[in-house]
Amino acid sequence: MIAWVVMAVYYFYQYVQRSAPSVMMPQLSEAFGISTLGVVSIVGLFYYGYSPFSLVAGAAMDRLGPRRVVPIGAALTGLGALLFATGSSQLGAIGRFLQGAGGVFALVGAIYLASKYFPPAQAATLIGATQMFGMAGGAVGQFGVGPLIGSGVSWDGFWIGMGIAGLAIGAILFFLLPKKESTEKKSGGWKDSIDAFRCVFKNPQSILCGLIAGLIFIPTTIFDMIWGVRYLQDAHGLDYSSAVMRSAMVPVGWIIGCPLVGFISDRIGRRKPVIIGGAAVLMVCLGWILLGRIGVFPPYSIGLVAGMASGVAMLPYTVIKEANPPQFGGTATGVINFLNFTFSALLGPVFAWVLHHVSSGVAQAESGHYQMAFAPLLLGVACAIVLTLCLKETGSAARKSFSEAREET
Repeated sequence: MIAWVVMAVYYFYQYVQRSAPSVMMPQLSEAFGISTLGVVSIVGLFYYGYSPFSLVAGAAMDRLGPRRVVPIGAALTGLGALLFATGSSQLGAIGRFLQGAGGVFALVGAIYLASKYFPPAQAATLIGATQMFGMAGGAVGQFGVGPLIGSGVSWDGFWIGMGIAGLAIGAILFFLLPKKESTEKKSGGWKDSIDAFRCVFKNPQSILCGLIAGLIFIPTTIFDMIWGVRYLQDAHGLDYSSAVMRSAMVPVGWIIGCPLVGFISDRIGRRKPVIIGGAAVLMVCLGWILLGRIGVFPPYSIGLVAGMASGVAMLPYTVIKEANPPQFGGTATGVINFLNFTFSALLGPVFAWVLHHVSSGVAQAESGHYQMAFAPLLLGVACAIVLTLCLKETGSAARKSFSEAREET
């Protein structure tokens, strides 16, 4: 339990890093000497590190155990923050990549511990609780860091502090994480890791889980955490503080929604109905955010509900582990993380380019420009609902029904 909590804190920390740039775009643009579009490209490199290293983290976790790999990931995350603080666009790009590459070990490690040392019936609840920590960090990275920057704290001073914190977390994790038991060591070397990847990738359920999670997650990772503050300022004329607070309501919603939907799913013993219901609510909220008017609903309510609904993006992380052999738990988590955040890595620059193109590169885009650029997000969530219908139910109720049918046969 202690190891899992510390790992969840590490996940909180890396999520602060992930979301913080959205509240300091002007400062980063001035420091790096590049346009906002260029800053978005550098910030997006986080996912270019996060996505492929998901596979590395998953395989290494199964092969070597968390103690031998997770502290290194935390140290890389801290080093990336220090490089980002230099003010050099080249070093900043490398640093942002390292933040993603090191940060992925937090989620994979936390899910590994939760799956290995806790009862299977609590899997969705614990994985949701893990993501709760992460989205708490996402919220702090916006409504916590935003006021700091607004009150005069230098952007580079913030990142230096984050770098030192990452190195400290790595040292603490090295002493607290459990060692991998000698009886669990593999005999086939890295060939076993290749076999694990082959098994997970050949399973159609694994691919479906990655696609569903990615399509539901994109509105958070791309729209809210990168463009949310700018959208509210440009399209609706909100001041900086109000825009930060409204945008931060989405990760606050995740804090509530992730453990809640996990608990509901475990309680009813079903995964698919919860995913479909949450995705449908997300689509309605996202449509209102893009096409509706501010002031119709209470402040912060739409962002909060959207965040709560999008918490169902974590349920496929439970499904993929239930749909694959238990000894490949770390690899399965790495695979879905890879598929999930490959969407963000590839589509982040695409959405930035589309917005730049439809707005003709003006300094302040209009509401219609954002609607044209980000309307495809609605189609993505709709596709996630359709794909969920093709997903095999893996909840405890379905497993119980299957076992009873076999006994009758």
